[in-house]
Amino acid sequence: MRTLTILMHDVDRSVSDGEEGGFVKIHVKQGSDRILGATVVARHAGEMINGLSVAISSGIGLRAVARVIHAYPTQADAMKLAADAYTRTRLTPTLKVLRGCWLAW
Repeated sequence: MRTLTILMHDVDRSVSDGEEGGFVKIHVKQGSDRILGATVVARHAGEMINGLSVAISSGIGLRAVARVIHAYPTQADAMKLAADAYTRTRLTPTLKVLRGCWLAW
């Protein structure tokens, strides 16, 4: 199992609302993007967990969550940040070099 953690002080809306306490943890199956479970500890946790609950019950992987357009700025953006962090870990060294070249261009 692999765990991705996003601290709420890294979420723009949490900072602007002065609600920086808390975190989102998403647990995925090792070698896969299958979401096994999640923990949300934040002021608006009840509103934030719904998207992850749907993803888990529908078998939607974290890569698909990363491709979804999320409203910004919301505190639920923490889920998008976690999905993006997962996607960055999937880059091979060759793809990282290509990405660097493309961004430098």
